[in-house]
Amino acid sequence: MKMKEKRESFQVESVLSPDIPNNLKPNPVDYSEIFYNSFFIDQLRLEKLRAQRAKSKLSIIMLTLDQEKEDKFIDRMALLNTVRAKTRATDICGLVSEKNLGVLLPDTDEKGAKEICEKLIHEYRDLPVSFTLSTYPDHIFESLAKEGCIRPDAFPFALEEVRGPSWIELSLKRGLDIAGSIIGILAFMPVMLMTALVIKATSPGPVIFRQARLGKQGIPFTFYKFRSMYTNTDDQIHREYIRDLIGGNHEKVNQGDGETPFFKIRSDPRITPVGKFIRKTSIDELPQFFNVLKGDMSLVGPRPPLAYEAEKYQAWHLRRILEMKPGITGLWQVEGRSKTDWDDTVRLDIRYLQNWSLLFDLKLLIKTIGEVLRGRGAV
Repeated sequence: MKMKEKRESFQVESVLSPDIPNNLKPNPVDYSEIFYNSFFIDQLRLEKLRAQRAKSKLSIIMLTLDQEKEDKFIDRMALLNTVRAKTRATDICGLVSEKNLGVLLPDTDEKGAKEICEKLIHEYRDLPVSFTLSTYPDHIFESLAKEGCIRPDAFPFALEEVRGPSWIELSLKRGLDIAGSIIGILAFMPVMLMTALVIKATSPGPVIFRQARLGKQGIPFTFYKFRSMYTNTDDQIHREYIRDLIGGNHEKVNQGDGETPFFKIRSDPRITPVGKFIRKTSIDELPQFFNVLKGDMSLVGPRPPLAYEAEKYQAWHLRRILEMKPGITGLWQVEGRSKTDWDDTVRLDIRYLQNWSLLFDLKLLIKTIGEVLRGRGAV
């Protein structure tokens, strides 16, 4: 079983389904009951408030009936009753929509929820059912609590363990990184030498900007870029922007408009005139070929964050830096760039991790060339 992308929403109906027992009360309190539709959402909201007040853990397991295999009949009520029998007395089971079932797990962290869900996955491995796990606070809980619905493509991660690359695949990826970084250094050496001379001649300070970033599993390393800012500048502008971006304050951080969002700082006073050009053309990123050659980075992967960025992460955001080395380019640079908000950026990174292959890396490298030439999303 695996999590599949779907386009419909999990909608909570305003009327009760025909198979709801006649004796169901609007505000059920017996956790041995099965909650239906809006009543399940009511219980989710109550448990969310309890978790906030008591500072306790709260998780949810979503079971999605696979629409692509509708020829295999599944009795939803029988499935719910079986799930109810296999979960704890304090867990809350219910019907979220026609094809989506939920299990609320009070006082349960991600690890405990995974153990419960692994049992369900084993029990229903022959059925066309996908499982998704979420632990409060995150996007699933906020959407369900506020609106009573959630897009499946907004799920932070699938519950099932993702098979990581084998040592052979990692060796091939490292081989591609070494070969690609050497080719990149040799091919762009004239551009890098010219850039270094121009930076040195137009503003005081070092040519190469060195900064501590977080690599795979959060291990810090020294990150290289051509300096595009004046020296001795205050990073408070960026800190505040990152705080609002990760916090979802879109109105404040969106430098575009509703139809054409732009999540990047425009007219940053810290950037030099030469810095604006090398950022627009991505020339400032070229020294990262040396990071790749050293083994701190890969050609393709999620971008490496600053420590104060990672401090703002929700738990599910951390996955983007735990499983693979950061990269010069990635799925976000090709499909998202500055038009995506933070949560969607992380989802692109997670999609890359879930679908990684050497061929995928090669495709992204080729697409990156087109994005750089168009200068889309750069400032």
